[in-house]
Amino acid sequence: MPKKAKSKAKSKAKLNIKKSKKGRRAAPPKRRKVAVSIPALEAAATKAADFAAKHEAAAAESKGAAEQRRSDTDAARQEVAKLGAAAKKAKRDVAWGAAAVKEANNRAAKLDALAEKARREATGREAAAERARRAAAEKTRREAAQQAKREAAEKARLEAIERAKRKAAEKAERDAARKAEREAARQAKREAAEKAKIEAAERAQREAAEKAEREAARKVEREAAKEAKRSRTRGRRTGNPGGR
Repeated sequence: MPKKAKSKAKSKAKLNIKKSKKGRRAAPPKRRKVAVSIPALEAAATKAADFAAKHEAAAAESKGAAEQRRSDTDAARQEVAKLGAAAKKAKRDVAWGAAAVKEANNRAAKLDALAEKARREATGREAAAERARRAAAEKTRREAAQQAKREAAEKARLEAIERAKRKAAEKAERDAARKAEREAARQAKREAAEKAKIEAAERAQREAAEKAEREAARKVEREAAKEAKRSRTRGRRTGNPGGR
């Protein structure tokens, strides 16, 4: 193999190793989660480079095995390229994994925020529902109390009306009874007065009759006395004291 090809292969291998080291330095701390770790890739790359160097040295010493060494070198170069590509892929995977983890964390944070918001809203709705339930219960209680108050007032009013009616009826009965008693008393009084008047008239009639009888008797007695006196007077005149 010519010296220029050897130096070019070495430079390319070193460049690939530097790129793999640079990728390793730029990788985040979580790159160990990939299937092939960066140190393993570097070791493999270093080993491949050593292997290529040995073969290149052997190619310099043995011209007959140059073709084999060139083939091995090409294989090693391809291996180094593959390892470099694997290192880049691993770097991209690590970066993608970090971005995915960050995105997952952000999504989890958003979900937590949404869950907290939903929880607060649910708590607010529950509190509002509880306040509404208490307000409805209080309103129902007040309405029931007002209804009971109205019913009690209506019942008291009806009872008062009934009592007033009973009192009015009782008073009317008492007034009617007193009026009947007064009428009866007046009637009795009138009857008594009439009876007394009749009795007085009868008594007056009897007294008048008795008086007339007495007057008549006294008159008869006076007449008899006068007649007797006249008879005695005539008898004295005639000499018959007896009046015969």
